[in-house]
Amino acid sequence: MSLNMLDPASRANDLPPRPVARRGLLAVMCACVVLVVGMVAAINLAVPMLAASALHPSASALIWIVDTYVIFFACLVIPGGAAGDRFGRKGVLLTGLLLFAVGALISAVAPNVAVLLIGRAVTGVGAAAVLPNTLAILMHAVPAARKAPTIAVWASMSGIGGILGNVGGGAVLSGGSWRWLFVAAVPISLVLAAVVGMVAPVSARHDRRIDLPGTVLLVGASVALLLGIVQGPEAGWGSALVIGGFVCAAVLFVGWTIVELKVEHPLLDPRLFRLPGLRSACLGMTAIFFGMFALFYVNASYLQYVKGFSVLQTGLGVIPLTVPIILGTRHVGRLAHRIGLDATVALAFACVGGGLLGLSTSTAQSPYLAYAAWLVVTGIGVTLALPTLSAAIAGSLPHAQAGVGAGLQATTREFGSALGVAVIGTVLTARFVDAMPSDIRAGHDPHTVAQALAATTADRANDVVAAFVSAADLGFRVMGAIVLVLGVLVVGESLLARRRARK
Repeated sequence: MSLNMLDPASRANDLPPRPVARRGLLAVMCACVVLVVGMVAAINLAVPMLAASALHPSASALIWIVDTYVIFFACLVIPGGAAGDRFGRKGVLLTGLLLFAVGALISAVAPNVAVLLIGRAVTGVGAAAVLPNTLAILMHAVPAARKAPTIAVWASMSGIGGILGNVGGGAVLSGGSWRWLFVAAVPISLVLAAVVGMVAPVSARHDRRIDLPGTVLLVGASVALLLGIVQGPEAGWGSALVIGGFVCAAVLFVGWTIVELKVEHPLLDPRLFRLPGLRSACLGMTAIFFGMFALFYVNASYLQYVKGFSVLQTGLGVIPLTVPIILGTRHVGRLAHRIGLDATVALAFACVGGGLLGLSTSTAQSPYLAYAAWLVVTGIGVTLALPTLSAAIAGSLPHAQAGVGAGLQATTREFGSALGVAVIGTVLTARFVDAMPSDIRAGHDPHTVAQALAATTADRANDVVAAFVSAADLGFRVMGAIVLVLGVLVVGESLLARRRARK
């Protein structure tokens, strides 16, 4: 589909929508966000099914199945926003939804891991075209007085999308096959494309070139970084593959910075990060999603393997996390005004980091209610962080860069999600292998729960689960500690910047 064919010279589309139409437009754009973000979360529920499937993925392959979508999403979301600014946001959004459907279909029929990864990559490209243009279209359509609350609602969809991805994914996967998850995504994305075509207005365009060299370097650097992290437990941290991945990532990131400083219209100008407010908000958003999606990755397997939940119960089991998001998002602005931006962000990190540390105290014998209580604490932190940090990022850039600004928000979120899954997956694998009884480990060298259960007898299943509990506890502690440390850096940077501004 041409990116321009949906930008006709109809002047009616250039007029701001009426209030009722704006509410309908907001609902449709939020549904698009929920779809692409929900897929990030939903795939985690399928990890146990995938591990035991005929594809026989390794532990690292499971992480790549989750992260391939996220990394393409993260790295291409800024080009997706820039493409919308240039070719028309409505057309790029529709193209993204169609690519999302094609990628989901490829994943659904994949005969092996390699084809599944291709499908996940195509879906990620589609998601990158969808997300930034939803916000850019909304910013064009709503009056100035409604922009702040619109941004808050849009930002909250990322958190709600993660929850709905868990719940909806659990419902779909209860059909018994991981393939149903991708099958279900196809008609949903096509229906949304049809509705977007009817309700979305056309916005102005510019003729700036898209920075292809910067895009390629950023994707390459990100993949190389994740390669080093993900392959460490299986290939060995001193292996040529892992060291080469880290070295390649460093070289490509340096190359990306040099290119961005020289190109006329950069993908993302590194000089923007001279702004302390933008820098700290981006780091904060990365850290929050780092912790939240690491939680989603562990939660899916923890509730199924340790608590004995079905896949539907597992999807429902994360609902306590969403209660604060649904009930509290509209009150965050007033709280931030009362106690200050820095105090709000500090409280958000304390809740997310503390919630993750609290989850590490859960055992196989602990009641689910104790686990759910810590999910609520984590959800309070996410609720405080999302609208606060989103508004800080959006407010740091001019309106002319709405698409790139939305892309920057999405990049920090999805890159944090990808890193969170990669790091927690790596910690889980390393600790699980180390905690496995030597007689089970000998001869089979299992790196996943499914592999370990298949390699031993039913009477040793409890030993396998105990090893996984040990791994999950360590993973939660590591993630909680990282989130708290990053929170100190974010708040410290913000306080220091404000102090310098007063001098």
